[in-house]
Amino acid sequence: MELLKVGTFESPSRLVVGTGGFRTMQVLEQSLEASGSTLATVALRRVEPGLQGSIYDLLDKLNFTLLPNTAGCFTASEAVKTAELAREAFETNLVKLEVIGDDVTLLPDTSETLIAAHQLVAKGFEVWAYTSDDLISALRLEQAGCVAVMPLGSPIGSGLGIRNPHAIASIAERLEVPVLLDAGIGTASDAALAMELGCSGVLAASAINRALDPVLMAGALRDGVRAGHAARRAGRIPPRLQAEASSTNLGRPDLFAN
Repeated sequence: MELLKVGTFESPSRLVVGTGGFRTMQVLEQSLEASGSTLATVALRRVEPGLQGSIYDLLDKLNFTLLPNTAGCFTASEAVKTAELAREAFETNLVKLEVIGDDVTLLPDTSETLIAAHQLVAKGFEVWAYTSDDLISALRLEQAGCVAVMPLGSPIGSGLGIRNPHAIASIAERLEVPVLLDAGIGTASDAALAMELGCSGVLAASAINRALDPVLMAGALRDGVRAGHAARRAGRIPPRLQAEASSTNLGRPDLFAN
């Protein structure tokens, strides 16, 4: 089985699961199990690390790797401080870097993200950077030393899917570090498309926790990621403007009738 490799992290699954917004801890646990994932993001600023029976205890129980994220930060300095707190609390150098530029659209501030990325890499962090679907921003984050770049498919929590497939495909083609689609996933077909476009993985949060049946959706996304990855490796046929028979004319008896 081909593993997902990002920095020092390895996993047989290419689906990353967000842990916020679930109705109950039981639903979260069942969804994590159904997802087939081994990596989950947790927003340090929105939970209490020391709380008994917390998300952290659950992730430990399920053998998940914790990927702290800096969700809720609006400046590079905020993000760096949050990452340092996460490293101290959880003894991990992994961090998902998020710096938001607008509290209505929740779109990333790419300039502040790049500043934070440089600082965090210099401090020894393995940075998974959330960014826009702009190729140049993605290239700059790779050049800064990020171990993964995570462009959005559409705004966080929108469920609109991938609004600019060409942009995502371009980023996946040009970058040498893994590209994981982050934000906008609504259903399994969105996850499959991301993988078909060349992404190394997909992060899903709202698509699962806001679904009518989160556990069922987690399983669907698991299968969508697997199917999309397999289809990408298989190599699709080129699109054509006109029909072309799937079989040749060779051996057709009607062509040889008297």
